[in-house]
Amino acid sequence: MKPIIQVALDFIELKRAVKLAHEAVGGGADWLEAGTLLIKSEGMDAVRTLRKEFPNYTIIADMKIADTGRAEVEVAAKSGADIVCVLGGISDSTIKECIEAGRNYGAKIMVDLLEVEDLVKRAKQVESWGADYLCIHTPIDAQMRGKDPFKDLGKISKAVNIPIAVAGGINSETASKAVQAGASIIIVGGAITKSENAKEATRIIKKSIKDKKPVKTSLYKRISGEDIKDIFFKVSTSNISDALHRGGYCRDIRPILENIKLVGKVFTVRTYPGDWAKPVEAIDKAEKGDVIVIDCGGVGPAVWGELASWSAKQKGIAGVVIDGAIRDVPEIKKFKFSAFAKIITPQAGEPKGFGEIGVGVEVGTVKVFPGDWIIGDDDGVVVVPQLKATEIANRAMDVLEKENRVRKEIKEGSTLSQVTELLRWEKNRRT
Repeated sequence: MKPIIQVALDFIELKRAVKLAHEAVGGGADWLEAGTLLIKSEGMDAVRTLRKEFPNYTIIADMKIADTGRAEVEVAAKSGADIVCVLGGISDSTIKECIEAGRNYGAKIMVDLLEVEDLVKRAKQVESWGADYLCIHTPIDAQMRGKDPFKDLGKISKAVNIPIAVAGGINSETASKAVQAGASIIIVGGAITKSENAKEATRIIKKSIKDKKPVKTSLYKRISGEDIKDIFFKVSTSNISDALHRGGYCRDIRPILENIKLVGKVFTVRTYPGDWAKPVEAIDKAEKGDVIVIDCGGVGPAVWGELASWSAKQKGIAGVVIDGAIRDVPEIKKFKFSAFAKIITPQAGEPKGFGEIGVGVEVGTVKVFPGDWIIGDDDGVVVVPQLKATEIANRAMDVLEKENRVRKEIKEGSTLSQVTELLRWEKNRRT
């Protein structure tokens, strides 16, 4: 079949979903999906509204059915869904019930092989039962950890004859690759729904498929370890803190310079108040690009100044973060060394040699270990544990991309509370 672009409308606000859908259709979208999140938020009104707004378009209800297959297919089909999605990892009887119900109510069934272990075996089974479509789906949480969305697509496309949809991190760079790997239905979410210009984003993706040529993008893609540093430079500390569930913030640690960005792996120092011996020794031991992170108990006197900064800059050290005091700020500002500290003071300490290098420390109440990532900007400093760096970089990009879309809607005359339907989503408490 001719490649189809299916737009996954994974909003919690129906008005925003409909607005985006109109933009995407203007750019050439073929099918519109009431995403699982939208259905959970708005119920079958999401499907009914899309059917009313787009009477001649294929509407998919991504129900992710796990039980009561007949009843759920019935309500989706009667609400206007042409295609209903059921999970492939559930009981055989539920999938068969969905397929039978689809025939009764005039809906086709797409089986989502999300987290199925033996994909080829299951694909062949559901095809033999009469499923209309398969979906190879890399879930969002797995994407954030850098999972390849196309790993299994090729072998499944060779094993079955029904059309295959692919979902999970599709953008203008990967859409044409998905088609070449055997997909007929390209399910695009964030690359369209988080775009400031969804019409243009859809047009570009559609053209990339037609021309069989990827179109480079800096957004809407998930990275692996090699690109972590680039992502941390793109996003803000606020984006990263949001990705860390409002965590990671080093309290009371502030930048010495304005309009500067610090990104690097942590090289730790623990020292005693005013003892600058170990911090200076760390300059010789740290690698180029590292950030020296100093725990001196959050008090003065200064354990770092102009000469230490010059030495670090010459060595290629990216910057310094001090839970304690720094001095010589005017001089440090002149040669723009990235420094963050809790206290500014003219008083220097003495080099006594107490303390340790390369151990776990605490900075602004956050535990920091060698090899963690540390990011600083005008808002302050956040720490990302090294084992979660890929995931948090991807989640921070997701925060940035979503904010871009909200910003666009505000520019068009809305307000933040209106876009997010704030009053509706205030927490309901027991009385």
